[in-house]
Amino acid sequence: MPTMVKINGSPTQPSKTGILVNAIGDAVARKMPIKSETIALSEVAPEIMCGLTRPDVTEAGEQLLQLVERADLLVIGTPVYRAAYTGVLKHFFDLVDRDAMRNRKSILCATGGSSMHALVIEHQLRPLMGFFAVQTVTTGLYGLSEDFADGVVASPSLKDRIERAASEAVDILASSFVRRPQLVQ
Repeated sequence: MPTMVKINGSPTQPSKTGILVNAIGDAVARKMPIKSETIALSEVAPEIMCGLTRPDVTEAGEQLLQLVERADLLVIGTPVYRAAYTGVLKHFFDLVDRDAMRNRKSILCATGGSSMHALVIEHQLRPLMGFFAVQTVTTGLYGLSEDFADGVVASPSLKDRIERAASEAVDILASSFVRRPQLVQ
């Protein structure tokens, strides 16, 4: 069974980013059987922010990094601060092994108070995943404050985009799990 790791890059809890990341994960899980794990960086920041290099993180931090490196699908979310993704998310990915990430799949999302920051997905998150050779679904998801109500995604258009991104993720996951004949040695 494939594994999905949802990464909430918000430094605070609760957060709209967490709501969006979980809604995306739920949509994927409705479409295919998948094991799901969540990393809320606001909760685990001490495990990874304690060092500048990988050997300096705690054992729990190392386990989180390995969890991401083994995931089949990543759902990566961040609030937008000053037209950029969060520092804690940046530091987390600074510690991830580039080679271990090759050919992973991802859904990218962000939240913010203004539509002026919606391009953070295309201009920052997608290039970050490109550096790691992680395949991203075509649909990026950006949620404004008014897209949320009572702790859930309330916007019909955002809900539709979530379903589209989840379907795209299921399609690329399914194509990567097609059985290939074993080579005779």
